[in-house]
This record gives sequence, C-alpha cells and structure tokens, in this order.
Amino acid sequence: MLSGMQRAFLFTGQGSQFVGMGKDLAARFPAAKATFDEADAALGEKVSQLCFEGPEDRLGLTENTQPATLAVAIAAFRALGQQPTLAAGHSLGEYSAHVAAGTLGFADAVRLVRERGQRMQSAVPVGVGGMVVLRKMGLDEVKALVARVDAGVCEIANVNEPEQIVVSGAIAAMDQIVTLAPPRKALKLNVSVPFHCSLLQQAATAFAQVLDRTTLRDPAFPVWCNVDAKPVTTAAAARSALQRQFAGSVLWQQTIEGMFAAGVRHFVECGPKATLVNMVKRIALAKGIEGVETVAATTADEIAALAAK
Repeated sequence: MLSGMQRAFLFTGQGSQFVGMGKDLAARFPAAKATFDEADAALGEKVSQLCFEGPEDRLGLTENTQPATLAVAIAAFRALGQQPTLAAGHSLGEYSAHVAAGTLGFADAVRLVRERGQRMQSAVPVGVGGMVVLRKMGLDEVKALVARVDAGVCEIANVNEPEQIVVSGAIAAMDQIVTLAPPRKALKLNVSVPFHCSLLQQAATAFAQVLDRTTLRDPAFPVWCNVDAKPVTTAAAARSALQRQFAGSVLWQQTIEGMFAAGVRHFVECGPKATLVNMVKRIALAKGIEGVETVAATTADEIAALAAK
C-alpha cells in the first residue's frame, strides 16, 4: 500500500456473525489468539468458544453477538498490524473503531458492548418492536412513506447506501409500512430489538451514565461517528457520539460520502465478513466517484496476503 495514501479502516457491525468466526485467525496469528484470550478474561466466560463453536442460537443473542463480533473485528485488526489514517464502524462497529484508535481499552469495550446488548434487549419486550429494510427506494421516498405510518413509532434507523434504508419501531408500524410500500421493496428483518429508534431512548439514557463512568482517551486518528457522519477527534466528542448512537440513526451512506469528499479512496474492512466495503462500492457508483479501492481483512488468508504487501 502507498505510504502517502489515506486509509480508512471500517469495522463491521451486528448481523455479520457466524459460527466459526475468528477460529482461523486465532490459529494462525498470535495477536488474534491473544485478543480472544483478553475477551474471555474481560467477561469471565469463553466468548472465543462461542465464536468458534456456537451454538448459533446463543451467538445470535444480542448480548453475546456484540462482544463476540467486537472480538473478531479487533482480532483481525491486530493480526493485520497496519495503522489507519481514519476509521468508522457500523453501529456496534463504532466501538471496534474506537478500540483501534485507542479511545477505548479493549477489555472495557468488550464489557461495554455486553452491557449495551443487554440493555437493548431488555428495553423492548420481544415481539413489541421490529425492523424493516426498504430496497430500491431513495431517502426522500422512504421519508414520505414513513410519514404515512400511523400505527406507532416508525423511524429511519440506518441509511446504509442509496437504495438500502432500514426503518425501526413498533411491530404494528412495521407491519403497516410493509403493506404501504411498493411490492417487493420492503422486507421484515429477523431481529428481536428495534435498534436505533426512540423506543430505546430510556435505555439509552441509562447507558449514557455507564459511558460517563468509562475512561476514554482522545483517538489516535479521527473516527467518523454514526449519528453525525462527521469525524470525532476528542474523548469528549467520542463519548457524546456513542451515547447518542444507542437510540440514534446510523448515517452510513453520509459517512462514506463525507470520506469521499475528504479525498479518501482506500478502504479496509475488519470483521467477521465483508459487508461494509460492498456498500462503499455501491455508494461510490451512485456518486460517480472513481478510483475507490476496497479490501477485506476478514479471513486469515486475506490478512496474510495484505500483511505480506
């Protein structure tokens, strides 16, 4: 890689997990093995075993998915051993980005996202909330659709890319938006929590106090935050962004477009599997941005090939 090039490291969020994730990393890279050992020690239980062996239903519980995914992302990052110029993470992935930047200690982050997952899960009883992904619809079209929903809370949760937007809220409102949407454009997601909407606001307020008690340092490089789609460069700004992120929208498309505007063209993704770099490609295509390079650093082979360059 060119030394003068701006390299944005992206960290995958929840939904990318699978049984077996991180196993090859731990087997082939001492830094990855040490990361899983540290995660196990931080929680006093075998997060590593859950990643490597499952079972899938336990790994899929939000309170387990979050620390497990964070551990895999940081194991990949440390195994690669390269320094970003800037970073961002999708929802949960923002915590991984801050670990990479030194804002958060890894053990603290593992414990934080375990509590984040628990508080999200208990904030809304199962079956009360849900999420719907809207595809092949622009943001203005989705906003107009959301404005027609009157069956309960319905809010834009994720702006992932130009034609993939996720809404979140009350289950009746999710059913209504599927009915109102054009045919084959709305799909209910298999989630037990209505992430990134105001139904989580009370839990967010309580979690903000947990973040207030956690030591944060100024990041070593800018970390673009989900809620503002802007870089944070201080511990205070990072804390505020993470507090607001709990129940706030993930402005992923706007984040990547902001990076493009800042001249970033090289993106590396660390996590269980590559999802964000594919979004980057589609955002670039929609914006007519050329010269964008994306690299996945998710498997042991990918990392070995990158590290050899």
